Amino acid sequence: MVGAVLVQRGKIIGRGWHRRAGRPHAEIEALRDAQKHSHNPKSATLYVTLEPCCTHGRTPPCTEAIIAAGIKKVVVGATDPNPKHSGRAFKILPRAGIEIDWWGERPREPVFVSNNNGSRGRSPHQKIADDCAKLNEAFNHWIVRRTPFVTVKAAMTLDGKIATTGGESKWITGEKARAHGMKLRQSSDAILVGISTILADNPSLTARSQKPEARSQNKNLRLRRIILDSMARTPLAAKVVSDESAALTAIIVSKSAPKNRVAALAEKVKVLVAPTINSKSKIKNSKLNLKWLLEKLGAENVTSLLVEGGGEVNASFLLGGLAQRAAFFYAPKILGGRDSRKGVAGEGAKSLGEVVQLHEVEWRKLGED
Repeated sequence: MVGAVLVQRGKIIGRGWHRRAGRPHAEIEALRDAQKHSHNPKSATLYVTLEPCCTHGRTPPCTEAIIAAGIKKVVVGATDPNPKHSGRAFKILPRAGIEIDWWGERPREPVFVSNNNGSRGRSPHQKIADDCAKLNEAFNHWIVRRTPFVTVKAAMTLDGKIATTGGESKWITGEKARAHGMKLRQSSDAILVGISTILADNPSLTARSQKPEARSQNKNLRLRRIILDSMARTPLAAKVVSDESAALTAIIVSKSAPKNRVAALAEKVKVLVAPTINSKSKIKNSKLNLKWLLEKLGAENVTSLLVEGGGEVNASFLLGGLAQRAAFFYAPKILGGRDSRKGVAGEGAKSLGEVVQLHEVEWRKLGED
């Protein structure tokens, strides 16, 4: 996600943004916008959230267009995270006599929790640079590690319960919190749940658009659906198997799954047989090798994964060190009960030295939650 503006004598003369892969980049859109409104971009300053590209791909290099347009200065918010490209524009443009101003730093390794707050002690330029980098934190993570940026999302009571002993969970949080959770889906490439969620709730796991025109046409965004189901227990009548988006569903099974069930599911959806983990793994609660799965998804260009599992699935990702962010929605309610279902279950940390430490924590109110 990249945006760009052209500024000349204190006024914006062109705006642009990258709409999707294969379409003109933000810099080109801004130049075209200026020309459309009869502005000559010569000697203008270009502000762009990401370092301009300098190689031929699905589109020509933006550095060439910038030089040809006579831009005098380029201000960059974040560097390209791809090691093949990172920093090259900062050499190419000055050689062409273009001043370049770099507000940010080279992308750091992702922390466990990212946020937009905590700006005390930072210059305005550094705050903007951080915001620019966070626009593409999932893509940055994927381009460097080739695995999806994983967010574990859960809605729970204040004492960390996601359902009653009998499995009742609708609705612990309110409408505004649920709407924000849907936004998390809309910004993800794929959503993952465990078989227990499918059996208990039979969810659709779609990313419904908030736009009125899309809602009126019942349009859903194309969100891949990943089901952890080691023994292939997913019913053939389940929504994720039988609805119009079944082609977007992948069910992850183990070699131990009954072959007749696997074959029946494979006629309707994609089925992947995952290796199982060894007994020394830290993620003992999952029989499936989640690291293998993340590498598989990354190879299929899944840059961001939203985990909306139950307590065991959440624990597998969080305690297994496989998540980059936790998004927990808390209702001002106390459920209690030793047998009510926890947001994060598993075996837990054996000592305080093994707890999952969050960083750069932010919070906000969403209705009463």
